[in-house]
Amino acid sequence: MVTSERPSAHVDFERPSIPRVIDALLGGQNHYEPDRAALRQLTTVAPEAPAMAREVRQWLVRAVRYLTERLAVDQFLDLASGFPTAENIHQVAQKYNPEAHVVYVGADPVVEAHGRALLVDNDFTHICGTDPLNPGETLAGVGRYIDFDRPAGLVLCGVVDHIADLQLAQQVVKSYVGALAPGSYLLLLHPHNPDDGSDAAAVATSLQDRFGRIGLDTLYRTRAEITSFFDGLDLLEPGLTAPHLWWPDGPRLTPLTPVNWTALGGVARIP
Repeated sequence: MVTSERPSAHVDFERPSIPRVIDALLGGQNHYEPDRAALRQLTTVAPEAPAMAREVRQWLVRAVRYLTERLAVDQFLDLASGFPTAENIHQVAQKYNPEAHVVYVGADPVVEAHGRALLVDNDFTHICGTDPLNPGETLAGVGRYIDFDRPAGLVLCGVVDHIADLQLAQQVVKSYVGALAPGSYLLLLHPHNPDDGSDAAAVATSLQDRFGRIGLDTLYRTRAEITSFFDGLDLLEPGLTAPHLWWPDGPRLTPLTPVNWTALGGVARIP
């Protein structure tokens, strides 16, 4: 495993961070009291939030498994990957192709340090400590690991929902997509507000407000806005859906709640 040589930035442990809060949602151990306090605030709005975080993780596992096993994709670029947890992208991809290359990108120096320690013996998995919201910097940083002349899987989860300006968010997606070879795939998941007066819409509005209060601005966009990130691409079946509807592994054993409809994900081929 090779890491970038980017110097670690200052870490503020007095404020919550998105990667650490997500780690807490998934039941990990890489978080601090400000992150746990943020989690408590989120679960007052949506007690099912931890279960939803697991739904998102399971969606990603299924999508990577499909691309690796069925479509022979052997390199992945995961932007804003967060802390390594159970069933990471490299573990899923390398189960079906031991030589699949995976590059994790994230500007959080704590995430970078943990990943470096956990992946030190994996020669096909790399960490690049660049800002995923800066495509130019990131594409230059990962160029030694990703062969942009061959198809790759680009994972965008928890990235553009932190960009308030929709046009700027669309441009960030286009910058990454435009750098990939034809036959590559975009895996994108985004918080969703149905904006239809439903219980799910109320939960999405409340969660966005609560994220803002704790200093973690996260946008819940409409279906039309999220669909715009796939413009010009070929969405695979079943299209842009709630995570639990994207080719589930079996019958559902737990009841659905409004929070299950507060995210949309899709996988699309780049022509």
